[in-house]
Amino acid sequence: MRIVYIHQYFVTPSMPGGTRSYEQARRLAAAGHDVHVITTCTEAARASLRWTSTVEDGVTVHWLPLPYSNHMRFRSRIGAFLRFAVLATAKAVRLGADVVFATSTPLTVAIPGIVAAKVRRARFVFEVRDLWPELPIELGALRNPAAVRAAFALARAAYRNADHVVALSPGMAEGVAAHGFPPSRMSVVPNGADLDLFASAASEGRRWRAAHDWLGERPLVAYIGTFGMINGVGYLVRLAAALAHSDPDVRFLLVGDGAEADEVRALAAELGVLDRSLFILPEVPKDQVPAVLGAASIATSVVIPTPGLNANSANKFFDAMAAGRPIAINHGGWQADVLRESGAGLALDPHDIDAAAAELVTHLRDGAWLERAGRASHELATTRFGRDILFETLHTAVTGAGARAEDRAGAATAGRPGR
Repeated sequence: MRIVYIHQYFVTPSMPGGTRSYEQARRLAAAGHDVHVITTCTEAARASLRWTSTVEDGVTVHWLPLPYSNHMRFRSRIGAFLRFAVLATAKAVRLGADVVFATSTPLTVAIPGIVAAKVRRARFVFEVRDLWPELPIELGALRNPAAVRAAFALARAAYRNADHVVALSPGMAEGVAAHGFPPSRMSVVPNGADLDLFASAASEGRRWRAAHDWLGERPLVAYIGTFGMINGVGYLVRLAAALAHSDPDVRFLLVGDGAEADEVRALAAELGVLDRSLFILPEVPKDQVPAVLGAASIATSVVIPTPGLNANSANKFFDAMAAGRPIAINHGGWQADVLRESGAGLALDPHDIDAAAAELVTHLRDGAWLERAGRASHELATTRFGRDILFETLHTAVTGAGARAEDRAGAATAGRPGR
């Protein structure tokens, strides 16, 4: 069947960012489907109406030049969302599909998904990566009453028109159900561990350590991801400052970029840890992440202390599993439950930096614990969160919707008078 996959920020392993859509799309293509991805080229110098197409591991990817970054002002980002929604709608309608699969964020990808599915009499599968608009409202990013009403209306339209919803965590599924969407038409497919990509993480990590004099054999706490408002990377800077007094040999590495990158760097300089015990490097393509995580003693995934973020399904969490590294987070929710039950890592106190630093360094200096937690982390990747394991659920959700579309089209054809 033909699957049109709409994701505004699709990336391949040679680019920085999460590759969930790439991994799912290439598996759908390998399963025999004709997969077309509609996305943007965010690094384009300027916006354009001219689409280009490439083939990535059997997937036809249609790229629209549309600059975007986490540094853009809110209004500019909304403009990029709406521009893509309009142009992606026209593209998806022209392509035609048996299944239209739209993945948020932004929530506006639901527009081309709904319209293309209706026009082409296809079925619509909607993937929820964050609970919008509940989360931006909770964070204070969405305040305008008219915008709030419009966002809720769009969310309701997405769920009302979806034949199936894929949620990235149990908490997100509960949020969708709260809108009245039936759980029987939902699947939970978290972000996954890319075991093949991280197969040589340990050896690559040793080489990475040898290439950086500031690291050597010292303990390393690593963060690879966005420096955005919801990430709260300053938390790690404060941890580094606390440990600079109690255990100055511990090293912290922050790899990435985002709207708060300058603030994070300024805080590190203010607290006296920048380029001493804490080092900041630019974002790297996904295929370079295994070397960095392979060098880490503990990998981290942090957010600001907001209840709505407890349902997150961050790539960082699963990359650490794939690399076989212990994981430290600073929030509650389902991921904290997984770490506690498996012994694969720590849920640090999000408010008490001194308590978090004491817990972190105790485990960093416990070689036996690091080894046990690393094994437990990798076991989670191989038995529960491997990308191939999770794809089975995703494939069933997508092809099940497609089969219903074919059944409906067949029934409609059977009911028409002969010509």
